[in-house]
Amino acid sequence: MLNQSFFRFYTGLLVLIVLSVGSFSLAQENSEEGQFLGAKETVMPDWFKESFLEFEEDIAEAAAEDRRLMLFFHQEGCPYCNALVEHNFAQKDIYDTVREKLDVVAINMWGDLDVVHVGGKSFTEKTLAEALRVNYTPTLLFFDEQGKVALRLDGYYPPDQFRLALDYVNQRKEKEIEYNDYLAAVSPPAQEGELNAQSFFMQPPYELARGKDARPLAVFFEQKQCEQCDVMHQNTLSSTGTRELIEQLDTVQLDMWVDTPLVTPKGVETTAREWANSLGVKFAPSIVLFDRTGKEVMRTDGFLKTFHLQTVFDYVLTAGYEKEPNFQRYLSARSEALREKGIDVDIWDY
Repeated sequence: MLNQSFFRFYTGLLVLIVLSVGSFSLAQENSEEGQFLGAKETVMPDWFKESFLEFEEDIAEAAAEDRRLMLFFHQEGCPYCNALVEHNFAQKDIYDTVREKLDVVAINMWGDLDVVHVGGKSFTEKTLAEALRVNYTPTLLFFDEQGKVALRLDGYYPPDQFRLALDYVNQRKEKEIEYNDYLAAVSPPAQEGELNAQSFFMQPPYELARGKDARPLAVFFEQKQCEQCDVMHQNTLSSTGTRELIEQLDTVQLDMWVDTPLVTPKGVETTAREWANSLGVKFAPSIVLFDRTGKEVMRTDGFLKTFHLQTVFDYVLTAGYEKEPNFQRYLSARSEALREKGIDVDIWDY
């Protein structure tokens, strides 16, 4: 009897020990921080201009040689900046054009170097980026000879779209024609084909006026036979995490070149093409997001992969812009919060 009691006690003790060790291991595993993946360091080309960061002086020096100034806002570890430098600038025609026509000055959006902006006002790199509402890197500003911004690109533009932007700036076309009209003239949008269908898009008629009970609105401006649109639909929008966020939004898909009638979030009757032009949409796909009152609060205007696009949706859904107007800081905070839960964050993965 004693032996049986001792055996039961010993067996129970072993089970408790095993369970305790297992629970400890599981807790230890769950407490491990998720990995941060996809960051890419970029060595800025040695042919970039070494500037004293007094932009009126840079503009004048460039103009004296029939060139223009391009500011390149970047940040450490940015894979999109890396793509611009190591992919776009590696194309011989792009490289030759930029070297011949532009003075490129790199600005670290978190840097503390002193800057004198056009008009003579002093900033640091960081406060200038905030003043200019730089939400994405790279952000590129091309200046004309009078110190006005001839064109601004927010986010990464793949080589084909980047070539069009360079041609527009280098030919001084901003003096003659709006950028969207220029795109339509030199690279006419495809007439054949269909936009990528998704079940979550609203159906016409597009009455987009907001009310107090309305959800935030995401307007997808796209075009037919659009490689970057295809990539977004086949990869980013097929992600479960992305769809969970999109289901909390009202979403509409518009062809930015077609005169589809609609009513804007502010209740104005217009067409998709006129609205895209008035909003300054320059890239397909672009997503413009509005709050419940119909005010624009965020947009994408360049190539984005899954984590960044999901964070844009999250930023709008949580009204994160009200507490943190700097999107990049919000992006970093969201990344840290996910990693603390043991979730890996890959900023360069679909």
